[in-house]
Amino acid sequence: MARFSIFGGGAADTSRRIAEADSVAVVGLGRFGSSLALELMRAGTEVLGIDADEEIVQALNGELTQVVRADSTKAEALKQLAVDEFDRVVVAIGSDITASILTCSVLLGMKTPVIWAKAVTEQHALILEQLGVHHVIRPEAEMGKRVAHLVRGAALDYIEIESGYAIVKTAPPARLHGVPLGQSGLRKEFGVTVAAFKKPGGEWHNADADTVLADGDMILIVGPTRKAEGFAQLR
Repeated sequence: MARFSIFGGGAADTSRRIAEADSVAVVGLGRFGSSLALELMRAGTEVLGIDADEEIVQALNGELTQVVRADSTKAEALKQLAVDEFDRVVVAIGSDITASILTCSVLLGMKTPVIWAKAVTEQHALILEQLGVHHVIRPEAEMGKRVAHLVRGAALDYIEIESGYAIVKTAPPARLHGVPLGQSGLRKEFGVTVAAFKKPGGEWHNADADTVLADGDMILIVGPTRKAEGFAQLR
């Protein structure tokens, strides 16, 4: 693992080698981008990291497969790094909306197959969508929504799959203790499904009709957000 200059021949060669593997190019290595890149590395994905800040690049030297200082708004720089050969590129630039938009425009012009981009405002997200970015995410807004559901105290964890549909982690209400799920009438009465369960100190397992829950267990329920949260409030 090493840092390369975009002007060195080795940088392009290394980038092409990375692009051929299970790999992702991450443009913008601030808090979100660096966290994403490092998690991808931990999951076994090779990562090309790009940022305009020399200090950030130096800090991640040796942490990513390849990390490069470059101006991502310039098509020539991205072509030298063979970014157009990556199947997946994440534009994680947040502090400079103009740079984010220009980078996405360049990547789209290079026919990049799949682009994920971080947006920091609704207007920013709208522009990225209008440009044709394949996946636009707003991590701060999405985390705010998630925390709001947790603050209400009904759920121990909460993940919204799509608008109006969620997975909620909670403790099973007393009425489910000692009753096989297939006999509980749960789905008919509450409109949710127990997808998985975990015994104290144990591991998660898929739930089925024969699953019997007890006090101290944890469950994952799936269903419409309001119904799932309503169920989580039962005791």
